[in-house]
Amino acid sequence: MSAQDTVRPVIERVQRRALVVGAIGLLATIGLGARDWTQFFHSYLLAFVYWMVFAMGCLAMLQLHHMTGGKWGLPIRRILEAGSRTIPVLTVLSIPVLLGVKKIYPWASNPDMLGNEATGHFRKMWLQPGFFVVRAVVYFAVWNLLAYLLNKWSAEQDRTADVRLKDRMSSLSAPGTVLWSLTWSWAMLDWVMSLEPKWYSSIYGMVFMVIACLTAVSFSVIMLRMLNDYEPLRESYDPPRLNDLGNFMLTFTLLWTYMSFSQFLIIWSGNLKQEIPWYKVRAFTPWGYVAAALLIFHFFVPFFILLQRRVKRRLERLSVLAFWMLFISLVDVYWLVVPAFRSEGPRVSPLDIVALIGIGGIWVAAYMGQLKKMPLLPLHDPRFEGVLEHSHGD
Repeated sequence: MSAQDTVRPVIERVQRRALVVGAIGLLATIGLGARDWTQFFHSYLLAFVYWMVFAMGCLAMLQLHHMTGGKWGLPIRRILEAGSRTIPVLTVLSIPVLLGVKKIYPWASNPDMLGNEATGHFRKMWLQPGFFVVRAVVYFAVWNLLAYLLNKWSAEQDRTADVRLKDRMSSLSAPGTVLWSLTWSWAMLDWVMSLEPKWYSSIYGMVFMVIACLTAVSFSVIMLRMLNDYEPLRESYDPPRLNDLGNFMLTFTLLWTYMSFSQFLIIWSGNLKQEIPWYKVRAFTPWGYVAAALLIFHFFVPFFILLQRRVKRRLERLSVLAFWMLFISLVDVYWLVVPAFRSEGPRVSPLDIVALIGIGGIWVAAYMGQLKKMPLLPLHDPRFEGVLEHSHGD
C-alpha cells in the first residue's frame, strides 16, 4: 500500500465531516439571514474575507517558495498547492458578496455620500457597483490563472521529471507575486476598506497581505501536525526546517505589528478630520478592548514565544501556537471589518458564527479534496534531490 493510500482515508474522513458541517452552517446562515438580509450580507462578508485569507496566503507562499527554492518548502509545498486550488470554490462563494453590494456598501445606494470634492469624484468613478463587480472578476481571473499554471506544471513535473519545469514555475512566480500583491491589496480596498469610503490608508492592503501569509504558514504547520504520522511526510522535515517555518511566523508577526503601528502613527500625526474617525471607533469605544487584546496576543505573546528555538523546532509546540495565530487572525479580521457595521462596540451575531462555520466547512472540504489528488511530497524536483536521505542528519 502506498503512502498516499495510507493517508487518503484520514483526509477523506475530514473532508466528509467538513462538508456536512459546512452544508449545515450555510443552511443555518440562509435560514437566519431570511429574517435580516442586511445582517446576512454583513456576516457573510466577514466570513468570506477570513477564509479568502487562507487561499490567498497559500498562493503567495507557494510563489515565494518557487522564487527562493528554499528547502523549507519541501514539507509544505503540496499543502500550499492544495490551498491555492481552492480559489475556484471561493470564486463561487464570492457571488453573494457581489449580489449584496447595495446591502453591504452604503455608497452603492447613496453615491452622494462620497462627496463632491476632487477625491469624491474619483471615489464615485471607482466605487460604481458595475465597476466593482468587473474588478472582482479580474481579481479572481488573475488568482485562478496563477494557481492553475503553478499546479499544472507541478503535476507535470511529477509525471515527467522535466527539470525545466522548475525554472518555468520560478519565472512565473516573480511577476505573479507582483500581480498577487496588487490584486489582493486592491481587493481588500474594494471589499473591506470601502465599507467606510471616506477613510483611506495606503498601508491597508499590505496589512492584509501580511495577515494572509501568516495565516498560510500557520495553517501549513497545523496540516504538518495532522499528517505527521504518515510517510513520506514525516521524513521530509527536521528541526532546522521547522525552525524556518517558525521564523516565517515570527517575521510576519513583526511585519503585522510594523504595518499596523505605521498606519496608526501616520494617521495620528496627520490628525486629519476625514482620517481619525476610523481609529476613534476602533480605539476609543469598546472596540478599544479588542485592539488592546490584539496588541498583546497578536504581537507580544507570539513574539516572545517565537524567540525560543525549543518551540520552533518542535512540531507539537509550534502547531499549538499556529492554532492560536489562526484564531487571533480571525479576531483581527473581525476588528477590521465589523466596526463599519457596529460602531458602538463588539457584538457577535449568531449569523457571524454560522457564516464562519458554513464557509469554513465548505473551504476545508474543498481543501481536503484537493490535497488527496497529488502525492504529499513533490516528485523529481531537483531542488529537493537527496533531502529525504539527510532530513534527520542535521
